[in-house]
Amino acid sequence: MAPESTYSRRSFLTQSAYGLGGIALAELLGTRLYANPSSRAGATGLLTPPSNAALSAYHHQPRVKRVIHLCMAGGPSHLETYDPKPQLNDLHGKPFPESFTKGQQLAQLQNSKLIARGAFCEFVRSGESGLAVSKLLPHIGSIADEICVVRSMVTDQINHDPAQGFMNSGTILKGRPSMGSWLIYGLGAETDNLPGFVVLLSKTKGGGAQPISARQWSAGFLPSRFQGIELQSRGEAVHYVGNPEGVCQSLQRQVVEEVNRLNRLTAAERIDPELETRIRQYELAFRMQTSVPELSDFSQESPETLKQYGVKEPGDGSFASNCLLARRLAERGVRFIQLYHRGWDHHGKIAELMPISAEETDRASAALVKDLKQRGMLDDTLVIWGGEFGRTPMGQGSGRDHHINAFSLWLAGGGIRGGMTFGATDELGYGVVEDRVTFHDLHATMLHLCGIDHERLTVKFQGLDAKLSGVEPARVVKEILA
Repeated sequence: MAPESTYSRRSFLTQSAYGLGGIALAELLGTRLYANPSSRAGATGLLTPPSNAALSAYHHQPRVKRVIHLCMAGGPSHLETYDPKPQLNDLHGKPFPESFTKGQQLAQLQNSKLIARGAFCEFVRSGESGLAVSKLLPHIGSIADEICVVRSMVTDQINHDPAQGFMNSGTILKGRPSMGSWLIYGLGAETDNLPGFVVLLSKTKGGGAQPISARQWSAGFLPSRFQGIELQSRGEAVHYVGNPEGVCQSLQRQVVEEVNRLNRLTAAERIDPELETRIRQYELAFRMQTSVPELSDFSQESPETLKQYGVKEPGDGSFASNCLLARRLAERGVRFIQLYHRGWDHHGKIAELMPISAEETDRASAALVKDLKQRGMLDDTLVIWGGEFGRTPMGQGSGRDHHINAFSLWLAGGGIRGGMTFGATDELGYGVVEDRVTFHDLHATMLHLCGIDHERLTVKFQGLDAKLSGVEPARVVKEILA
């Protein structure tokens, strides 16, 4: 007869719990997190995402691999960029018609006498398409046939931080994932040596530089490994990325392996997604000791390329330098790259300060699109240019107030029809009268181009199936797709 087991019920349940916990952890994390992240063809013939992705298969054939978001923080005026309004110019200095604004939400102009303000600059027809682009943006005018200008954007939020939060996450609730976090959660990254979601900041030399909160690239309720990583725009991209004096590469490797061994012992005892984040980030930091110095070494770029972007001194913190760095990040498999240029909040002196912001961003924005095309990367890259809202057609002293009822942005790259405008505003540029587009629609379209059905990329949170495109109906803007 076999000897009686010496296990108590408490010991059995304790050890079983650890074993079941390990099984559950493996199921949650997925073995694909540890595999080589390279796209491959599945049984259906569709490419499957990299093996570090939450999705095991694309929902449909993707058109783009990566997204570069050029965020003009502060809200550029659509009336001086991409949406000319001759009738507003004729009304300049006269009372703004109350029929447009009655019962409408305004920011700082609420209950003020409203005076129409025409554009201070002219527009020119650009490219073979004849797209109307402001004279402030001649270089973007030179890529008119590559871009689609959406003139019918609207948003819900009238102040900067909540409006930027809405632009990024589709909600003003804090603690929600940004669009870059959703994208790398769903599709993973195509690099082991750099973060999948990178953020770069620059600031105008003029006025209108609103602060940017780090919550704009937060992973929210997703594991923190999906949050955006801010690289330094000036000097070294990552501080202290190298080993301190006296610490060699092999010793550093041993330290990382031992720390990760201890973390994995803890992970075997309890389910904690942040432990997996810690393990992965130690490994990533170790690999970045080699990849980051190479990434930020602009000596590999030709003088012609530096001139094309308008880079005077690599790593000088400028938007131009950041755009070139964005192209280098895209080449190395980074999935989502977000550039904020703080310089478009023109409540006053718009005729003096907006040309400065335009000059700081115009050349490099166009150069990025041209460079991607020249290298054969534009076909699988989506570029988005725009801010969190627009500006009022009514004056605010010598400037314009925040405006949520109508503004413009443009898109270029894989799957986008170039040389066209979509949507329309009324004759004074106050409201949308044709083909209204929300940020939820933009998010749905972005995910669609990346091979994702926005309705199916969800995470259970507080009892609900949370998603980037929100709970209200959102649509893929198929009219702008090639």
